Amino acid sequence: MSSAEQARGRKILVVDDEPRVVRLVSEVLKAVGYQVVAAASGASVLEMVALEQPDLILLDVLLGSGPNGHEVCRRIREFSDVAIVMLTAKATESDVLAGFEAGADDYLTKPFSAKELAARVAAVLRRSQRPEEAVTAAFACGEIQIDFARHSVKVRGQPVALTRTEYALLHQLAIHAGRVLSHADLLTRVWGPEYRDDLDYLRAYIRYLRRKLEVDPANPKYILTQPGIGYYLVCTGE
Repeated sequence: MSSAEQARGRKILVVDDEPRVVRLVSEVLKAVGYQVVAAASGASVLEMVALEQPDLILLDVLLGSGPNGHEVCRRIREFSDVAIVMLTAKATESDVLAGFEAGADDYLTKPFSAKELAARVAAVLRRSQRPEEAVTAAFACGEIQIDFARHSVKVRGQPVALTRTEYALLHQLAIHAGRVLSHADLLTRVWGPEYRDDLDYLRAYIRYLRRKLEVDPANPKYILTQPGIGYYLVCTGE
């Protein structure tokens, strides 16, 4: 499928308080074929998400007034699983982790090229609509229970809220339980081939999964590391 075919009918909401950035981003996306709507502050975003029903949101981290991008992202995640890409002037590990923790699907560092913007938007949209592999309805791994039909996870009988990307990563580990999946393989399966070398993504999400699933995330017993190779899920019970 060509870029124009993929973009047809897709709507992007651009949230940035810099008119120049909004104008440039809008021109790039419209040239590819996307519909574009824009907001200049975090205060107006929630209503626009509900009214416009965008397929993806480009959300600046440092909005000038009202809630910042991370807070807006958290609020959106209370009622929507729309794809969200954070725009940030910094790409330190702490900034990236903060975006992922808020529920973002990806991040893009300013300044970025038109080619990079279009490629990243296309990759995130493709990932958000990729069908999952057929699996059995339920899966148990020690204290972890996954209901694949409902996309729900429980640990020690208690529901655990996972973001879409966290769930996608756990899904891949679960359907290949006991098998080491390489860094590149996991990145390709969860994020897409464009991300096969972005180890920061994988490390960040493994860290968050361990925080939510493991009793002692620093000494995990389920999601284990094969040094220099990848990760695997061990299901040995107690």
